[in-house]
Amino acid sequence: MKNIKTKISVVITVVALLSSSSCKKLDEKLYGSKVIDNSTGGSTSDLLGVYSQLNGIATQVNTFALQEHPSDEMMGPTRGTDWGDFGTWRKLHTHTWDASYQQISDTWDYLNTGVYRATQVITGSTSTQVKAEASFLRAYFMFQVIDLFGQQPMRDPASSPDTNPTVLTRSAATDFIITDLVYAEANLGPAATVGVASKAAAEALLAKVYLNKAVYKAAVIGGPFTFDPADMTKVITYCNAVIANGSYQLSGPGHYFDNFAWNNTTISKEIIFGLLNSATNAPANTHFIWRMGMHYNQSPSSWNGFTTLADFYNSFEKTDERIGGNYAGMTDLNGLKTGFLIGQQFGPGNKALTTRGGAPLIFTPNVDLNYSTEAQGIRVIKYLPHPAADGSVNDDNATNTYILLRYSDVLLMKAEAIFRGGTDPNAQTALGIINTLRAQRGATLATTVTATSLLADRGHELYYEGWRRNDQIRFGTFNNPVDQRSAKTDPTRTIYAIPQRAVDTNPNLKQNAGY
Repeated sequence: MKNIKTKISVVITVVALLSSSSCKKLDEKLYGSKVIDNSTGGSTSDLLGVYSQLNGIATQVNTFALQEHPSDEMMGPTRGTDWGDFGTWRKLHTHTWDASYQQISDTWDYLNTGVYRATQVITGSTSTQVKAEASFLRAYFMFQVIDLFGQQPMRDPASSPDTNPTVLTRSAATDFIITDLVYAEANLGPAATVGVASKAAAEALLAKVYLNKAVYKAAVIGGPFTFDPADMTKVITYCNAVIANGSYQLSGPGHYFDNFAWNNTTISKEIIFGLLNSATNAPANTHFIWRMGMHYNQSPSSWNGFTTLADFYNSFEKTDERIGGNYAGMTDLNGLKTGFLIGQQFGPGNKALTTRGGAPLIFTPNVDLNYSTEAQGIRVIKYLPHPAADGSVNDDNATNTYILLRYSDVLLMKAEAIFRGGTDPNAQTALGIINTLRAQRGATLATTVTATSLLADRGHELYYEGWRRNDQIRFGTFNNPVDQRSAKTDPTRTIYAIPQRAVDTNPNLKQNAGY
């Protein structure tokens, strides 16, 4: 227990130290009153630095944690002395974080560093291609900032060292992001790999921004939201552009988890934009996403942490392949299944696994947020480890591409936009799109579409991909009680606090309501 927990702590500490280290150089540049490094850069190598900043998304902490843990699909229970972490995970689940919460500070630093690095490239480059890619990347980082925090500090790299960064409101930042993406979309073409910004990636992200525009433009944090049919038609327009591209298609029946396999870049046609990994270089290693939940005695030996909620698991039909099952080349070698792990767990050679105390390793639906045993909670395997012939897994360099934008999300966004009043020149219906997706996944075809069913469809397709908080806020369910959070929370929880030290060092930042 101690060794495993030490490993987790080291990972979290390293992330924190990296954020702190970049903070010492970039904090004041981004949020304070002085600039330490006022240089600009516009070369291809500088652009690679912006791409590399994205790799920090592929961890179990910070952006991923802030987007998933407060939702209805993830929980981080404390197990004895494991996963206590000063209440970090409990606070996210119970919506009780504050302006001094460490993961808020680390995420703010990380995302805004990406914004600033992209801005340096844009202002310093004379290449349209470089500027277009950097504009897409800046838009992606800014989208996360305004989604999580609602304000966007901006600094011209050529500005005076004594000038405080200006701050865009959520509404103004939304318009800024759209401008960046329109420029990117107009100047990008197909990319050689899914790891490079493309026209389709810009279109998919534009659809995402317009879909959430009512949230970001709302007069009151947390709503109510008014979805403008013109914005919804924009969503449809950009989704149609991705569909018409012809490069993407849904995985066929029985192949949902191919999208997350160790060779997903090769066998999946759903990945629009992602972070590439290889056996020799995995800067966005997907092993965090399976290790955060798998038990110590499973293969690969993991950290026995996060679970899903029983109600979320129970919302799936048993015929829906997204609930998980056997996967050739993995289950037959090391006993691990895809999707939701519940009941007796098995290892290589189909051996029934045990807890560290020798009891059968049976994952149970019940879980206690504060006092959980090591076997409580349903675990989730979305990305798939690649076992060797003996069932062992060396995932130091996992080769799965980490997905940021996916084709099925485009279809779901289009269905939602039609449902919310948008006009489709192709005359598709929300019901028709939803049933196309359901048919591929083995789910029962719908007879009608409602807000409740749309949110459920998004959850069933996109769970553990970093979209659930965003979706729940848009559908008005984010503050509802869930397992281990018995009371409805305040709408101000739909946005995080600005880190207090950022507010203290930049008078242009104002603390968000409720903090």
